[in-house]
Amino acid sequence: MADLLDRLPQNVPGRFFIDSTCVDCGMCPEDVPAVFRRHDEIGQTFVHHQPETAEEVQLCLEAVSNCPVEAIGDLETS
Repeated sequence: MADLLDRLPQNVPGRFFIDSTCVDCGMCPEDVPAVFRRHDEIGQTFVHHQPETAEEVQLCLEAVSNCPVEAIGDLETS
């Protein structure tokens, strides 16, 4: 489970975040590019935009479940 205290500073404030355990597998920015973006300099992905629609929230919840290292956090389920 993602650790809020270890959240990447590049994340925008809000419900979803990525912590430093991200291995940059590329799944979340591929599945939800409106929310997740790769940061080339640090070699990790971060939340660049919080979801605005129910569909985007659902896609983010799927990304949380699918993350191979559980690096995506959801403040509403933590």
